[in-house]
Amino acid sequence: MIGKRVGGKTYYYLAHTGRVNGAPRITSQRYLGTAEDIAAALDGAAGSPDGTRHLAFGDVAAVWSTLERLQVRSAIDDVLGSRKAKVSIGTYFALAVLHRATAPGTDLAQWWADSAASRFVRPRIGAAAVQDDEFWRATRRLTRAQLERIEEAVSARVREHLPEPILLAVDVPNFATYAESETAAASPAGLSTVVTRDGAIPLASSVYRREGAVPFGVSADRLASRVAGPVTLVFETGQHAQLDLDDGRHFVGALPLGDYPELLARPASARRSVGPDRFAGVTALDTHAVVSGTTRRVVLTHSAKLHAAQARGFAQALSSATRQLDGLALALAAGTNRRPREQVLTEIARITRVRWVDRVLSTRLTGTRPAELRLEWRVDENARSRLDEEYFGKQLLVTDHDWPVADVITAYRARYHLDSTFRQLNGPFVAASAPRRHWTEHRIAVHSLVSVLATAVTHVMRQEADRAGLDLSVRELLDLLSRIGETVLRYPSTGGRPRTRRLLTCRDAVQQKLFDLFGLDAYAP
Repeated sequence: MIGKRVGGKTYYYLAHTGRVNGAPRITSQRYLGTAEDIAAALDGAAGSPDGTRHLAFGDVAAVWSTLERLQVRSAIDDVLGSRKAKVSIGTYFALAVLHRATAPGTDLAQWWADSAASRFVRPRIGAAAVQDDEFWRATRRLTRAQLERIEEAVSARVREHLPEPILLAVDVPNFATYAESETAAASPAGLSTVVTRDGAIPLASSVYRREGAVPFGVSADRLASRVAGPVTLVFETGQHAQLDLDDGRHFVGALPLGDYPELLARPASARRSVGPDRFAGVTALDTHAVVSGTTRRVVLTHSAKLHAAQARGFAQALSSATRQLDGLALALAAGTNRRPREQVLTEIARITRVRWVDRVLSTRLTGTRPAELRLEWRVDENARSRLDEEYFGKQLLVTDHDWPVADVITAYRARYHLDSTFRQLNGPFVAASAPRRHWTEHRIAVHSLVSVLATAVTHVMRQEADRAGLDLSVRELLDLLSRIGETVLRYPSTGGRPRTRRLLTCRDAVQQKLFDLFGLDAYAP
């Protein structure tokens, strides 16, 4: 170490010497600072850092690990061919999927700054390139045909990691709602998609405006032409009236419970457990009924979890209705009402016109002139008991398949898994981040593709976790992973850059299992 005195102060350097052409010379030196700087650095090394940062790590690393294992970037770049760009379109899509899966609704640049992704994404990408405007600039010339080819290429990579899947066509009418701002008029969009029965992993999709949409059966046929293998239609209650169940296509769908009172009246003893491993608390009656004029296989299911949720929701709705009726009855009893009888009846109908409430709640309005009107109401406890016994927790499914009951239920629930994930990725609506960024058909198509790819990747992860014995929804899976953070400790400088140390937060047993499952050790600092 050598010292140089400048302006009355001594500045120290760590010097290395060696012989150059036979003579001793200083070959390198590192600035250390004054004696006070060195003492402070030593104190800092032995004590607390002078600053910290917390970065998102677990969910970001796990999704990126899955993207790399599925070779999403290369699949997209192979489709589009060689393009001279610092950041390829495949990389931009992979980053957009990573962002959408782990921090939907946030600013892309801020997310990049607050996550550990910049440390392990290779090749390294400068922060200036990870901007919303740069993503849209890179994708602005992609045609609809190219977007379909991108989706098909990624789907092919996904299918390489799956056993030969059974395919379902599912319609999600509430896929996303687009708006130019939080106060602008909204434009709802739906999505038709082909997914795997196990895992509900999207393989092909088509977004549509809700106004003037083509029938589900037509869009399902178009999507079926883009995937290899037969496709089973999965439809929601009410859609069966729009479909021809005798046209040769396989189907699994829901029927209105009220149309089959004889099945609802069957005792609980007629149902059998579906299987505690896959469907804990679910029982089913596998039988036949006449549907659309033909005797078909139907499965009446009962879920203890759904029963409890519907009972709670009904109790809240009934309580709200009775409170409003009490308030109306008191107002009428005061004798100051000026509204005619028809208006009061309309108000009563509004209060009681809630699902199932009108089945158990009866009202009686007496009097003819406004000031004479009086209201009485009562709850039919027998009707309430029948409702609890015959409706709550039940669904009635119809199918032409001879699958085991558990597989029929799995197929029907694919739509719920998609709905849940899309709500998580898109939120209540998707607002343009600036007035100039209008939601054109092209932008909606690109945004939708990112959402579908993010759903595919996260559903692959969920399926892998399930096979490892972890029964988690996508939301629960990503939440557990997101709690594995990266903390950057910054120590005082000794003249060069500040020294840093990176640590991961502690993990419980489930988080450690996920850490190992997704190979996060390869991304750890």
